[in-house]
Amino acid sequence: MSSLRTSYEFTLPRGYVDGQGRVHTTGRMRLATARDELEPLRDPTVQGPDDPRLTILVLTRVVEALGTLDLVTSYDIEGLFAVDLAFLQDFYGVINFGTQEEYDALVNAQASSSLLGVDSPTASSEPEPEAAGESAPAADPGPRPNLRRAVEEIPRKAQ
Repeated sequence: MSSLRTSYEFTLPRGYVDGQGRVHTTGRMRLATARDELEPLRDPTVQGPDDPRLTILVLTRVVEALGTLDLVTSYDIEGLFAVDLAFLQDFYGVINFGTQEEYDALVNAQASSSLLGVDSPTASSEPEPEAAGESAPAADPGPRPNLRRAVEEIPRKAQ
């Protein structure tokens, strides 16, 4: 008999910086329930199903842990860097609606990417080719899954 996996670990591309300046990069997200997607629609600050705030409220409900934070609030999710918010949106979609292959591709793509301003844990002590005056071609990490390139803006409907 197989068991259903309902919670997934993640690592944010940049990390959440809290009010004390601590960086939180790892976390855990659980699978969403129908209630997780419906309850935020009852929030008086949400104007409808296309309101960008809806994403914040849904993620607040399903992100169980973020670094050493005792409780993840909408304030914390709102404080994420755009790349981290986009990552969590992709992660949410993959664990709730995707396949194991899509999950593996997302995790592998994140592990093989590096962002400006983020120190790589696998950085070597050898000098960079540019520093030595050489120009080496960048290593191709292979095909990337179809991930968003930026946070998507949804235009508000005229009222």
